[in-house]
Amino acid sequence: MNHWVALTIAIIAEVIATSTLKMTAEFTKLVPSLVVVVGVGYAVAFYFMTISLRVLPVGIMYAIWAGLGVVLVTVVGWVVYKQVMDLPAILGLILIIAGVVIINLFSSAIRH
Repeated sequence: MNHWVALTIAIIAEVIATSTLKMTAEFTKLVPSLVVVVGVGYAVAFYFMTISLRVLPVGIMYAIWAGLGVVLVTVVGWVVYKQVMDLPAILGLILIIAGVVIINLFSSAIRH
């Protein structure tokens, strides 16, 4: 499997798991709790992260995973949970995206 596909799956699984955490009601609701823990949750995310580690250095892989995860979870919070983002939050997210782009375009630590 391509390491970028694996990392994309890991990011999507992490975003689903983290976004579903609120629905678990502190792990008192069974179905959302299962989604977080075993469904399309953290177990899936970590498995696919290990596949991407065949090629990507751990620090670079984690920066991309965490950065895009933060941005996407924030968007889910805004759309699904109606959470408000102010200007500093939006600027911070733009900086995170810029960091991920810079790593991907200019870092020699990534094999293109």
